[in-house]
Amino acid sequence: MSLNAAPKNENPIRVMVVDDSAVVRGLITRMLEAHADIKVVSSVGNGKMAVDSLARNEVEVVVLDIEMPVMDGLTALPKMLEIDKDIRVIMASTLTSRNADISLKALQAGAVDYIPKPSSSRELSGGQDFGTELIEKVHIHGEARRKAKGAPSVSVSRPRGIAPRPAAPLQPKPVKEVKLRPRSLKERPDIIAIGSSTGGAQALFNVLKGMHGKVRQPIVITQHMPATFTKILAEHINRMTGWPCQEASDGMLIQPGQVYLAPGDFHMTVEGSGPQKILKLNQNPPENFCRPAVDPMLRSVVASYGRKVLTVILTGMGSDGLKGGQVVVENGGDLIAQDEATSVVWGMPGAVAQAGICSAVLPLDDISSYVVKAASGGV
Repeated sequence: MSLNAAPKNENPIRVMVVDDSAVVRGLITRMLEAHADIKVVSSVGNGKMAVDSLARNEVEVVVLDIEMPVMDGLTALPKMLEIDKDIRVIMASTLTSRNADISLKALQAGAVDYIPKPSSSRELSGGQDFGTELIEKVHIHGEARRKAKGAPSVSVSRPRGIAPRPAAPLQPKPVKEVKLRPRSLKERPDIIAIGSSTGGAQALFNVLKGMHGKVRQPIVITQHMPATFTKILAEHINRMTGWPCQEASDGMLIQPGQVYLAPGDFHMTVEGSGPQKILKLNQNPPENFCRPAVDPMLRSVVASYGRKVLTVILTGMGSDGLKGGQVVVENGGDLIAQDEATSVVWGMPGAVAQAGICSAVLPLDDISSYVVKAASGGV
């Protein structure tokens, strides 16, 4: 065994890597198999080969490229889900507008996540951030599949000699019961603030569509996404939900009935204490390893709107939104969260739910109706 080889694991997460570049497949495979709890059981060069291989192999997570000959990733995705409806597919693509658009379409079609891929094998081989993010996503989605299947969990490991990244736990420890707090805000909120991450795009489409035409307050959203993706996400929100949604720009005036999305790599905050409030963007250090982050948005919303804030925390990895959510509640605002059963990852909503600061923890399909009632002062 080499110095950096991980000890053998008897029950590793079984992964398929799909990419038309043999070099990229090899690099990704080595990244994954440096961890004892991950095993690459198939490595193929196009979507057709992936579909054929899935029919022969037991696979839990697929890392799926988009642009490939014979059959591309978006075409292969529904065919793979026909074979195994519980397969966890992570789309991997370079950061182009076209690929961002396809990745979001793939999320709507059943993929659970995406990861921006360096544009060259040289960048990929030196891409520690890419490797760390990929490992985290494979772990979390592999575990989610096992939980859904009632299969044994796998203990997360790391290669020998490599220190873990100092980060918040991917998910809070499960609890049997969540303690709710009474609603603080007994009147109509003046703004609705939403935070989301892994699985958030699909959740946002669901929630916003159910609120369309029934809510007049402005809505500010921080979704953890790279810059190219947030612009495309804003366009998808426009198309799919009917809401006028814009990727925020510095100095943009906040108006009723509008949705504002934090751009990738920028924290989005609110400024102003009078009737006119504006959005401000900054590149202050990441918070909770994220930029944009939910916490600075929530702190600024409270500073501008006081208690008249309704916050929604949707599915996502980590605990971003917990500290900001505490500020919302301490100042008389209200906070609700998505429940564990309907979250792709019950990290962010689980953190606020288990902190006892939520007035409601709801299935995804019930969130929009709650917000509509709260927005009219009727909850």
